[in-house]
Amino acid sequence: MVKLVALFKKPTDPTSFEEHYENVHLPLINKMPGMKRIEISKVTGAPMTQPQFYRMAEMYFDDQNALNTAIVSPEGMASAKDLMGFARDVVQIFFAEVRE
Repeated sequence: MVKLVALFKKPTDPTSFEEHYENVHLPLINKMPGMKRIEISKVTGAPMTQPQFYRMAEMYFDDQNALNTAIVSPEGMASAKDLMGFARDVVQIFFAEVRE
């Protein structure tokens, strides 16, 4: 299993960010083909320091081929375009192999 991870730094306008994320971006993500599950987290703290990140999204796929197919699909492209439109300056994206 692999996952696509998006880490978000705190946006300048958290209220607008949350509204767009919940009402526009998540519905786009949920249409991506082959996604097995999604976990959305809001960072609440860090030990002995301020957290570096504000929010995290983890989207799980069976394998790298399924993930690659999803991100180049029309749904994946729409999600990426939207992400760059509202979170380009605060998001970092990477792939990770999952061991259970």
